Formats: sequence, structure tokens, C-alpha cells
Amino acid sequence: MLIAGIDYSLNGPAICVFNGNDDFVFEKCNFYFLTNTKKYGTTLFRNVHGQLFDDYEEECERYDTISDWVMRIIVGCDQIGLEDYAYGAQGRVFHIAENTGILKYKCYQSSIPIEVFSPSYVKKLATGKGNSDKPAMYEAFLKETGIPLQGIITPNKKDIGNPVSDIVDSYYVCKSLFTQIQASAQR
Repeated sequence: MLIAGIDYSLNGPAICVFNGNDDFVFEKCNFYFLTNTKKYGTTLFRNVHGQLFDDYEEECERYDTISDWVMRIIVGCDQIGLEDYAYGAQGRVFHIAENTGILKYKCYQSSIPIEVFSPSYVKKLATGKGNSDKPAMYEAFLKETGIPLQGIITPNKKDIGNPVSDIVDSYYVCKSLFTQIQASAQR
């Protein structure tokens, strides 16, 4: 199966594409993210690929270029998982919704099924707690995969932030989808 988990946002979208039928492991995943930081806009690790955001003149163009980037990566996927909106979100919530709506529409037009997971579901799958923060998510990822993304991608940063937290979130969104597909197959 070829599936993808997307941590979709305006400032740091990330995608985890899993290709396999058995165990969900880091080695069977490819990761992609967008960034404004030039040093991250390249292949940073064997299966972790960064790219710089395209320039844009207005918000709608920005939403279009981000969703086009996603659509190029998920072509051929059987299904995608997407993290739902955070109910306590503040700030540019309408911009986030417009951006996500365009992606959902393009997936619909391409007949790519989307499964939406609540942030608490994804966090609980990763850590056992539905209200985990970014450091807890990263620690769960590190324990599960043995891959120290923080040391590889952002070695000079103290806190867990973009793009590491986005990659970790996309991994667990994809794993949520994988887990759901496996459970459905066993029914």
C-alpha cells in the first residue's frame, strides 16, 4: 500500500509517504517538508527532503502552490491521512481553513480518499496521551525509530520546532492511517 500522512500548515507543511504492507517503520517512509530556511531546503537525511516555499503575491496563490506541492508528492497514493483542525487554535484560523480546504478539494478532484484524525488521536497513538506537547511527540518518535532528527536537521536548536516537529507529526498521522487500515482489514 502507498499511503501518506500530512501535517498541513501555512508555515511548515510536512508529508510522510509510507510504501509497504507489513510493519510501519521509518525506513519504509519518505518525508517531505516546505521551509523558508535555506539550509533546510535540501535532502537532509537519506529519506528526509526539504524544499523552499515558492514565492507568492497573494494568499490564494500561496494556498495553491502549497497544495500543488502536496499533490505532486502524493500522486499514486491509495489514501491520505490529514490531521484535523485544533479546536483551541488561535490566530489565522480562517486562513488555515481556506488553505486546507483547497488541498481537500484537489484530493477530491483526484479521487484520493482522505481520512481525518483529531490531533488528540494522533498524539495518543504516539505517546499514550492525547494532550502531548512537541517534545513528548519527538521523544516518542526517537524511542520508536532511533533516528535523532533534532541532532541531524536542527542540531543548534534547543527546542523542538519546525521542521522536526512537522516531520514527527506527519509520521504519526501516517501511522494513524496505517493502523486504521490494518484494523479494518482484520474485521
